[in-house]
Amino acid sequence: MAFVLSFFVTPVGYWGKIWLMRLFASPPDIINVDDRQQIDGYDWELKDANWNLFNFKVSKGKVLFVHFWASWNTPSAAELKGIQQLYDRYSDQVDFYLVTNEEREPVEEFMVKNKYTFPVTYRIVGVEAPFKIPKIQGTYIIDKEGAIVIDVKEPCDWDNNTVTQLLDSLSHTP
Repeated sequence: MAFVLSFFVTPVGYWGKIWLMRLFASPPDIINVDDRQQIDGYDWELKDANWNLFNFKVSKGKVLFVHFWASWNTPSAAELKGIQQLYDRYSDQVDFYLVTNEEREPVEEFMVKNKYTFPVTYRIVGVEAPFKIPKIQGTYIIDKEGAIVIDVKEPCDWDNNTVTQLLDSLSHTP
């Protein structure tokens, strides 16, 4: 009973849940080419890690990895290790947006504690985005022409052959 209870009230339980979510996560489904939707432009005002405003338009014509997350959300936290590995491998070929609507302090603490180096992007609540913003977590991969190639709302395994082959094919310049 104590072991089961530890999964609900202790840090051991938190990390156990993270580990289990990672263990059972599967690769995301890639949307069939004929079923892909275009994003509604690139005009989206955001804040960078230094709280400076910038526009999503800077990424027009690039492959995009857009992940919505929250530091307090266990499924979000479970995905970030794989996303960090993707970022380490593809940051020179893909623009990564790891978007949160949290305040800076808890996010910065979370990043340091977990040794994550991917860029954090802060969403301005109420500002329209060029695609549907999920309630807490969700991920889009968008090709250079603005087509949504992946659209998932559940935790996925991001560091796998399916995703790396996709990013290789999308970022390849003919």
